Amino acid sequence: MLGSEQLLADLVIANHILAHENVLDAYGHISVRDPERPDRYYLSCSRSPALVQRADIMHFTLESNPLDGDEREPYIERFIHGAIYAARPNVNAVVHSHADEVLPYTVTNVPLRPLTGPAAKMGRSVPVWDIDEHFGDATDLLVRSQPHGVDLAERLGENRVVLMRGHGFAIGAESLRQAVGVGVYLPRNARALTTALQLGPVKYLSDAEIAVMEKRGGADRAWEYWSQRARTEP
Repeated sequence: MLGSEQLLADLVIANHILAHENVLDAYGHISVRDPERPDRYYLSCSRSPALVQRADIMHFTLESNPLDGDEREPYIERFIHGAIYAARPNVNAVVHSHADEVLPYTVTNVPLRPLTGPAAKMGRSVPVWDIDEHFGDATDLLVRSQPHGVDLAERLGENRVVLMRGHGFAIGAESLRQAVGVGVYLPRNARALTTALQLGPVKYLSDAEIAVMEKRGGADRAWEYWSQRARTEP
């Protein structure tokens, strides 16, 4: 297991990778669970991911309250992270993105399913969370409170990805590098699927293929490559 300082250095790199690969833009965020205190997590203060540095990282409870008297402005939607960690003890990293490629699958009845090997770890089932179901149609679609986050985590269930109607997606992954990998390939899969649906019937990955591909390695190799592309020390 990585030490806390190395993990936080990797969290900075993860922010830069997801920004460089156009998964996160001025908005969106990635967090990591505290390996020494599973009831806490680390997430940057409210800053664009491409600009995040070690000094920007804040420490939170699973209710998404800042620790240590930190009064810097946090992300509004930090509740996504705390609620998923609270609901899923096996999740150690969370991503929230507004990638345009997935948005058609958040507002239609067309399911987002994996087509290619690199996208297999998104999982076969990708549910859609609609804030309107339990909080009415007068919200701005943002996850602004713990009840919003808890409701989202319930829709995520045991899946790795949940789409958010008219908004984006959230990932709950077993590791920081896995979260980055799913984050990079999920929008690419959505883009490929949108094109494939225009051409004719689509052949998705089978459950057996997904099970085989779930066991494949390569996360460290991809991490090194993406780190270099983002001009960050791997």
